Amino acid sequence: MFHPVPLNFPAYPFKLKQEAGKTYIFDELRKRFLLLTPEEWVRQHIVKFLIEEKKYPRTLIKLEGGLKLNSLQKRSDILLFNAEGEKLMLVECKAPSVKISQETFDQVARYNFVHRVKILVVSNGLEHFCCQIDLEKGNYSFLSEIPTYKP
Repeated sequence: MFHPVPLNFPAYPFKLKQEAGKTYIFDELRKRFLLLTPEEWVRQHIVKFLIEEKKYPRTLIKLEGGLKLNSLQKRSDILLFNAEGEKLMLVECKAPSVKISQETFDQVARYNFVHRVKILVVSNGLEHFCCQIDLEKGNYSFLSEIPTYKP
């Protein structure tokens, strides 16, 4: 059973419940309780951070969207859109115990072949990396923080 650990985010008042020896967390976007795993703990913090601190409208956030990559079905953790429905940012969440590595970046970069967003974020809840992608030149630069939503 996963016991929530403090993450490198503000403390948010999540709704948790215990059932049959398992812990569940209420997902405000999907409007239901989900099994609390280490990755879900990170995902819920990032979503709350994006809404509360970075002012992204909840209606422009899609969680665990499916994507097809080289005929394999994959899932991206968090995808953010602008008001016109264009994809803005892709966020890949890892458990706090998972070290952010080149392999992690390679995974999110592969997902971005499908999504073609300009901002990629990778976080394990303790470390966060944000890159701005130049799709035309095929290069990227690290940003000091996740950009605030601009309508």
